Amino acid sequence: MNKRFVGVLLFAFVVALGFSTVFYRLLVHQSQTANAARTTVRIVLATKDLDVGTILKDEDVKVEDWPGAVPAGATARAQDVLGRGVTTAIYAREPIIESRLAPKGAGGGLAAMIPQGMRAVAIRVNEVVGVSGFVVSGMHVDVLISGNSPSGNGNLGTLTKTMLQNIEVLSAGQDFKKDAEGKPVMVQVVNLLVTPEQAEQLSLASNQTTIQLILRNPLDRQTTQTPGAAMAQLFTGGKIKLPQPGENAAVRTRPAPKPVAEHEPPKKEAPFVMEILSGTKKAEAKFDNGGEGK
Repeated sequence: MNKRFVGVLLFAFVVALGFSTVFYRLLVHQSQTANAARTTVRIVLATKDLDVGTILKDEDVKVEDWPGAVPAGATARAQDVLGRGVTTAIYAREPIIESRLAPKGAGGGLAAMIPQGMRAVAIRVNEVVGVSGFVVSGMHVDVLISGNSPSGNGNLGTLTKTMLQNIEVLSAGQDFKKDAEGKPVMVQVVNLLVTPEQAEQLSLASNQTTIQLILRNPLDRQTTQTPGAAMAQLFTGGKIKLPQPGENAAVRTRPAPKPVAEHEPPKKEAPFVMEILSGTKKAEAKFDNGGEGK
């Protein structure tokens, strides 16, 4: 083998070894620098999975190191979260943040899940009204009412109208935990999350009409304007015009009264006048139609 070639090969090997050593040391130095620059903070973490409605106790939380920045709403003091109710499920080793807890003093359970300014209204249901048990916590429904309108035309029969749309189900029976699998559960009462005005409407409707819940896609937030349905439409192919909101159907279908003709008062005839001549004197006597003199 040519000595010159061997020398060049050895020189290339030495140069490659030197570059590899320098590059390795550079990578090690950068890794050490990155580890030194990485900071940790101490925040409150969950020690186990916490369901909705849980009241936080000492064994449920622990202050531990958390790599990186502090999550928004997190705290480093366990006293800030103890005794508060969980409104959204928290998993083990997850930071406990403010938005997942009920306000201080609100406690836990169903009441802690009601947002400010909203109300929870209980509606009695059966296997038909409750969409055969598929209405569970977290789902959205429409509320239909059926009954006889006090201002409607009695010839239309029973009327059905969509009263409320896109209403969140707060709990099904006593279960207010959101079921990820959506398993059907037969319940007797469903709590709906509504405004105070909607609560008044539901309270009146539950006593005066029949209520039915209609299941809808929770991602569908569109409100649909519906004319409603009447019993008479089922037998006429939907060709009956339903009364519009604020319109009295009974008054609309009643024919207008015929105008009453005004009679003129009878004309009074002029009295009969008789002239009486007595010598140079002249006198008049007036008689009405009845022949009575004046």
